[in-house]
Amino acid sequence: MRYQSKVTDFIHSHALTELGAAETRLAGALARPKAIAIACIVMLTVCGWTALALLAAEAGGFAALCRPLRGDALGEFALTLPMWSAMTLAMMLPTAGPMILTYAEIADTAARKRETVVSPLVLTVGYIAVWLGFAFAAATIQSVLPRDLGAAGAYVSSVLFVGAGLYQFSALKRTCVTLCQRPFPFFFANWTTETADVFRLGLRQGIYCLGCCAAMMLIMFATGAMNIVWMAALGIVMTIEKLATTARFSHVVGMVFLAIGIGFIGSGILS
Repeated sequence: MRYQSKVTDFIHSHALTELGAAETRLAGALARPKAIAIACIVMLTVCGWTALALLAAEAGGFAALCRPLRGDALGEFALTLPMWSAMTLAMMLPTAGPMILTYAEIADTAARKRETVVSPLVLTVGYIAVWLGFAFAAATIQSVLPRDLGAAGAYVSSVLFVGAGLYQFSALKRTCVTLCQRPFPFFFANWTTETADVFRLGLRQGIYCLGCCAAMMLIMFATGAMNIVWMAALGIVMTIEKLATTARFSHVVGMVFLAIGIGFIGSGILS
């Protein structure tokens, strides 16, 4: 991809000559988003098997997992929070690469002029904080929901897909996507040398990203919160969407979600 080539050239040219080793390593990692996603997926898999083992112990053996379990909400939350966190980071960190690298390049240019700059790591922490907050909320919701929704499951899934599909056509969605696609004007207009303010910039970028992607993330409740196939597919869709220049791709994705949602409605009626 053009962006991947540009980022790789940026790192190999040692453009971050004025920033520290940690910042350079961060830029190098972001130039390899696949490595970030793979590491998070490995973490997710470990958490999934750990959860399965704990649930099996609670149920009295793996065979007992075939019947519904009645775990307490706190225990469910303790199992699902690491999973949602790993899943969220695997899906969202690679898409944040352009934004963080843009800030790093501006900061490095300012440092060459002997101006005070704040580490890109502070910006990254602010961004991650938003998505960890989302993971916390999602894990809380999952821990209080029944594991088996029965016949209502198809209707819940249809609402999630139809809602996500309609959101793809909204003005708020397009605004958030535009802000994610064009981080340079945002940083240029809001440049600051205060650590707390840079952290807040990271929070704002995280919120824009949340506005762009949260509806798709909620689809994981319909497809299975730890479904790695859907996680990978949605991660690819969100990455392409952030790198696209028009709304056409978002609208196509919206129509696909609407079709899937209508399919769930049909399956619920027929069942």
